[in-house]
Amino acid sequence: MSDRSALKTLKQKLWPWRAVITSVPSLTILILLIRSLGGLQGFELRMLDYFFRWRPLEARDQRITIVGISEPDLQKYGYPINDDILATLLETVAAEEPRAIGLDIYRDLPVPSPNDQRFQDRPNNPDQLNSQEEQAGIAPSYARLSDVFRKNSNIIGITKVTGGTESVAPSPVLAELGQTSANDIPPDIDDRQRRAFLYLKPEEDGETYFGLGFKLAMLYLDRSGIVPRMSDNNKWVQIEETIFYPIEKNSGSYVNNDSGGYPILINYRGPSGSFDQVTLDEVLTGQVDRSLFRDRVVLIGSTAESVKDAFSTPFTSLSQGTDKARVPGVEIHAHITSQILSATLDGRKNIRTIPDFVEALIILGGASIGGILSWYWRYSTPFWRIMPHILGVVASGGVAYGCFLAGWWIPIVPPVIAQLGTAIAITAYVARSAADIRQTFSRYLTDEVVETLLETPDGLNMGGERRRITILTSDLRGFTGISERLPPEQVIGILNIYLEAMATAIVSHQGTIDEFMGDGILVLFGAPTQRKDDPERAVACAIAMQKAMIGVNQQMADRNLPSLEMGIGIHTGEVVVGNIGSTQRTKYGVVGSQVNLTYRIEGYTVGGQILITDVTKNELTIPIETDGKQQVSPKGVIEPILIHSVTGIGGQYNLRLESEREDLYAIDPPIDLDFAEIKGKDISPDRYAGKLICLSEKYVDLVTERSLSTLTNLQCHLRVNDHDGDTEFYAKVMKAGTEPNTFRLRLTSLPIDVRTYFSTLYDANADDA
Repeated sequence: MSDRSALKTLKQKLWPWRAVITSVPSLTILILLIRSLGGLQGFELRMLDYFFRWRPLEARDQRITIVGISEPDLQKYGYPINDDILATLLETVAAEEPRAIGLDIYRDLPVPSPNDQRFQDRPNNPDQLNSQEEQAGIAPSYARLSDVFRKNSNIIGITKVTGGTESVAPSPVLAELGQTSANDIPPDIDDRQRRAFLYLKPEEDGETYFGLGFKLAMLYLDRSGIVPRMSDNNKWVQIEETIFYPIEKNSGSYVNNDSGGYPILINYRGPSGSFDQVTLDEVLTGQVDRSLFRDRVVLIGSTAESVKDAFSTPFTSLSQGTDKARVPGVEIHAHITSQILSATLDGRKNIRTIPDFVEALIILGGASIGGILSWYWRYSTPFWRIMPHILGVVASGGVAYGCFLAGWWIPIVPPVIAQLGTAIAITAYVARSAADIRQTFSRYLTDEVVETLLETPDGLNMGGERRRITILTSDLRGFTGISERLPPEQVIGILNIYLEAMATAIVSHQGTIDEFMGDGILVLFGAPTQRKDDPERAVACAIAMQKAMIGVNQQMADRNLPSLEMGIGIHTGEVVVGNIGSTQRTKYGVVGSQVNLTYRIEGYTVGGQILITDVTKNELTIPIETDGKQQVSPKGVIEPILIHSVTGIGGQYNLRLESEREDLYAIDPPIDLDFAEIKGKDISPDRYAGKLICLSEKYVDLVTERSLSTLTNLQCHLRVNDHDGDTEFYAKVMKAGTEPNTFRLRLTSLPIDVRTYFSTLYDANADDA
C-alpha cells in the first residue's frame, strides 16, 4: 500500500470522529491549565468533604478519651484554668496509668490560683517552702503543676511553631523535659482542616517538632515496642508495615502546597463526637468511670465556644452555621492520633493521592467519554443526548467514591468538567454544522443523507459506491384515472394527505425517502446508513404503510373523494448509491438494475398488496406471514424469480394486514365485455370478448376464450344496455378459475360510474343469496 493510499485510509477512519479528536485534547489541556492555577482547588476539596460525609461512620476508637473543658467548666473554675486545678486534673488522670496524656492547652506562663495570694503574703522563710520552685519565689500552684510534669514523662505539652510573630512558646518545664510537640494544623484555602503534620521543621537547619497527634501515638506504640522509622527510600515515615505518604506540593487538588514539614491527609473517623469524652468538672468531682483513662491516650483541651479553639472540618456544613458546626482542636488531634494508631495496629487505610500523570490521564479519559458519547448520540432525541452524560457523571462519581473507600483520593471534578465541557463543545459544533448544512445542502432530501455527508470526508464529491440495500417502491392503483376526473387543487390535496401518512410510517421505520414521483414513492433501507435489520424494517414499513391507508381513506370519505389503494414491491440487491448530477445541482440517489426490478415487482401488485422477492424473504431473520407465492419473469430479468405476497410480520413488529373476503355472487344474466391486455405501459390494439359471471367488492370472475397469464393487466369495457355512464375499468388476472376458460380478476381501477354499477349488482345478488 502506497503512502498516499495509507494516508487516505487513515483520513477516512479518523474523519467521522474529527470533532472528538480536536475537542478532547483541547479541553484536557484547558482543564489542566485551570487546575494548575488553582481554579478547581476549592471545588475538589469540597467534593472530598462529601466523600467523607457519605462514607459510613466508624466505631469509636476505644484507645482515646478526651477531657473537654466546657463552657460550664469555665463558668465554675474560671478562665484560663489555673495551675492548681490543672495539676489536680493531671494527677487524677495520671493515677489511672494512661499510655499518653496530651495537654492541648498553652502553658508558656503560670496561671495563679487564689491560694497563691496567701503565698505572696507569707514571710520569705526558706525553711517553710516545700519545693525548688517555692524556694525560688515561684507560686505553689505553678510549683505543684511543674512537679506533676516532672513526675509523668508521658505528659506532652504544646507549642505553636508556624505562627511567626504569633507563635506560642511551650511550657518551660515540659520544654526542659523534652515533652513538647507542635499543635499546628495547616488550614486549606477554605479555612478547613484536612491536613496534619507528623513533624514540622520551620527552618531548613532548625529544630524538628513532632506533631501532637504523632507524638501521642508514638508514646502509645512505644509501650508495645513499636517505633517509627524512615522507609527504605528514606523519604517516607513508616511504622511497622504502614507507610504514611506525605502530601506533596501539588498532591491531589492542592496547588503549590508548601507548608513545610511532613503533612498527611487527616482520615477523619466522623463528625464531632467520634470519641469518648468527659468534662473537666466530671473528672474533678469523681463522676467519671476511671477506666476511660486506663491504658489509653487522654487528650485535654478546650471545647468551650468562647475560647474559639474550634475549626471547620470536612463534616462542617455551612447550613449548620459557622460556629456550631466547628470541631474543637483537641478533637482534631484525637482524630490524628487515632489515624496513626488504627493504620498501624488495625490496618485501617490512610488516604493517598495518585501521581500527577495519572490524574492527567483521568482528565483525558473524562474528556474522551464526553466527546465519544456526545458524538455518538448527537442526532438522537434530547433525552438520549443528555442521559449518557448523566450516567457518565454518576459512574465517574461512583468510581471515585469507591476508590476513596479503598484509601485513594482521585480527582472527580476535573474529569466531570472535562466530560461536560467536551459535550458542550461538540454540541455547539454540531449545531453550527447543522445550520451550515441546511444552507449548503438544501438539495439533499433527508436529514439522514445530510448526516452521512458529514461523516464522509469526500461527501460532496460526485460518484457513488456499491452497496447491498433493500428497496421499497409504492404506487397508487388507478390514481391516474382519478386525477383526470378531479380539479388540480383536489389532486394536490389528495397527494398531500397520502404522502404525509406514508412519510410518517417510513420515517418511523428509519427508511430513507429517496424520491416522491407523483403518487409513487421510492424508499431505501441501507442507504445512506446500513443496518443489519434493513430487510425486516422494509417489510414492517410496508405493512405499516398499508395499514395507514385506512386513515387516508377515512379522510377521503370525509371529503367525498374516492378511496385509494396502494401496491408495494420490495427487493434486496446490490446497487450504486451516491451523488448524481452536476456541480450546480446534485441528488443523492441509487441506480442499478435492482431498482428497476423493484419497480417491476411493484407493478405486479394490486391495491392493498405487498410483494417481496425470494431474495428479500431469505434475508429476513424474523417470521413473516404470506398469502401465496408465484414465479414471474419481469422484463430485463433472464431467469424467472419467485415473489411472495406478505400479509404479516412477527418479532418486535407484530403487524398484520386485514384479510380480504372474496364473497363472490353469481351474476344472472352474465355481463358482456371486451378487454385488451396491457403490456408495460401500452394497451394492446387486440381486443377480446368475455363475460363476467361472478362479482364481489374487489373481484370478478371472467369467462373468455382468450388464454390469459397470471398478473396480466387488462383494460375492460362493459357492453350493457342498462348503463349510460362510463364503462371502462381496469383489472389484473390473479389466477385461473376452477372451470375451463375462467379467470379470477382483481379490480384495480374503477371510475365512479362503474363502481356504482357494480355495487348495485353486488348488493342485489347479495340480498338474493
